Amino acid sequence: MRAATLANMNWTGSRRFTYADIDSTPEFSHYFRFDESSGDFGLAAESNGRLVGLAWLTFFDATDPGFGYIADGVPELSISVWDGYRRRGVGRSLLRALLGEAQNRRVERVSLSVEEGNGAVNLYKQCGFAPVEGNPYNAYIVDLESRA
Repeated sequence: MRAATLANMNWTGSRRFTYADIDSTPEFSHYFRFDESSGDFGLAAESNGRLVGLAWLTFFDATDPGFGYIADGVPELSISVWDGYRRRGVGRSLLRALLGEAQNRRVERVSLSVEEGNGAVNLYKQCGFAPVEGNPYNAYIVDLESRA
């Protein structure tokens, strides 16, 4: 998850952040502090026995919000597909499976934050995410109850 978080932070392809940056910045490092006791869960994608992507939901609260924080009880999505496996349906499969598992766990809504210019926003929109008006971090949300 740490490598996936770093890849997400460097989605442009340029090295904007290092492991030292994400490790020492609480706003970044809390994305890879997985806490099952708070409800966090995720899925992995493999190809020929090799890990090629991760998707997970993190339950943040108002005392330690993520960039896509909407409200307590609304988990934030993180998803990363390794270079060489993008644009092959891996991200779409991971996202759909994760949202399905979220529905099974009776999660009502899921949020995310995506930087301007990130092409992944098209995938998010295709999976039902809509922009949250007025959010300074370009947050999106999907209502899982309406996806049923």
